[in-house]
Amino acid sequence: MKTFYPKDLSTAEVQNLLQGAVTPRPIAFASTVDKAGNVNLSPFSFFNMFSANPPILIFSPSRRVRDNSTKHTLENVLEVPEVVIHIVGFDRVEQMSLASTEYPKGVNEFEKAGLTPVKSDLIAPPRVKEAAVALECKVNEVKSLGIEGGAGNLVICEVVAIHINESVLDEKGAIDPFRLSPVARLGGSWYSRITPDSLFQIPKPLTNLGIGVDQIPGEIRNSPILTGNNLGRLGNVMELPTVDEVIEFSNSEEIREMRIRFKNDPESWIDHLHLRAKEELESGNVSTAWKYLLQKQ
Repeated sequence: MKTFYPKDLSTAEVQNLLQGAVTPRPIAFASTVDKAGNVNLSPFSFFNMFSANPPILIFSPSRRVRDNSTKHTLENVLEVPEVVIHIVGFDRVEQMSLASTEYPKGVNEFEKAGLTPVKSDLIAPPRVKEAAVALECKVNEVKSLGIEGGAGNLVICEVVAIHINESVLDEKGAIDPFRLSPVARLGGSWYSRITPDSLFQIPKPLTNLGIGVDQIPGEIRNSPILTGNNLGRLGNVMELPTVDEVIEFSNSEEIREMRIRFKNDPESWIDHLHLRAKEELESGNVSTAWKYLLQKQ
């Protein structure tokens, strides 16, 4: 493990390490205007959702590291405290990247990126017609985090209108991540996108009280075969299978054959049980995995 201390590094080095580590980051494609009505459109990956009531988003147009200059987006929201935040799909990522070009003030990035402005319902900045999600926001506060290059400026936004293209909604009216296909920012020039192989689901331990990894027997918890993810899934159950369920499982043909095969090799017996449990866990069959792990020779 290599340790870095920000006080010993340049701002650029700290930024590169953090941007490489804190990933993937969602992208706020922000549309703003200045007092003269000049439009700006620019992406920011220091961005997330922080509250639903009130609905609050925060993004941060940081001061430039190289010369400590500020970005037009920051200047605009200080003049006109409104912004439309768009979620960028993979089909528009190149246009979004082009809009990040540091054009002179007054240049319209909508035009440069080939995107279509449409009038917002409640605020002055226009929204991007091609974006599947557009969030009209009032800026409640801009909080400066410093005055040196690399310092962030938290633009705290309250959502006042939500525009969603119906093409990204599923049958229940929820946003389908595959249809939305949002892109995210990593370090350097790297981005990520959603693909069928990149998504997975984990049962949320919200109302259920999982037993916890600390309650898993030591011979299972210290298994060289089971991973930390496997243990986390095992610890997310509210209760273990009953003794009767374990006994019934032990009478299955597979377990009887395993017991005979490893009669004189207890170490291989345990390893094989753990391997089978791992397979079941990775298929989502947690109860069956526990039944394998609770077998006695």
